[in-house]
Amino acid sequence: MLELAILGFLYDAPLHGYELRKRIAALTGHVRPVAESTLYPAIKRLEKAGLLARTTEPGAVAAPRHVLTLTAEGRTELLHRLAEPAQRDITDENRWFTVLAFLRHLPDPAAQAAVLRRRLAFLQEPASFFYDGDRPLAAEELDDPFRQGILTIARATSRAELTWLRATLDSLGG
Repeated sequence: MLELAILGFLYDAPLHGYELRKRIAALTGHVRPVAESTLYPAIKRLEKAGLLARTTEPGAVAAPRHVLTLTAEGRTELLHRLAEPAQRDITDENRWFTVLAFLRHLPDPAAQAAVLRRRLAFLQEPASFFYDGDRPLAAEELDDPFRQGILTIARATSRAELTWLRATLDSLGG
């Protein structure tokens, strides 16, 4: 997820590490804070793989700043990761939001629609946070108001997302 966010934000424009960290934190920080000890090793891995380039610019007041740019290979890798996200990127809501944040970079509406159809199929499968054996339980079947709340909120969120997915797929012709 972190590497996808790095590639996605750099697809738009070159950024220095601090600005990149702020943007990733705005996207995912409420769920998974972005520590320097996580971000900078990920940047180094992507740079070593030839997906990012680093240049140095003089700092306005302080030390020189390192500006990160996506290479042609990095652009290709981002588009590949968006066109063929891992199953976990489809099923995990936070990872899905990262994919969704950059899906516009896929130039082909049919490819965008294929990714959205995978999420749609996942959301249409019967599921719950609570089960009776293998049978998913609905909020109305539980006596615990807190567990009912979890299921009620999840159902409302899923319905909203399903509505959005269907409308977006229609607009993409998919």
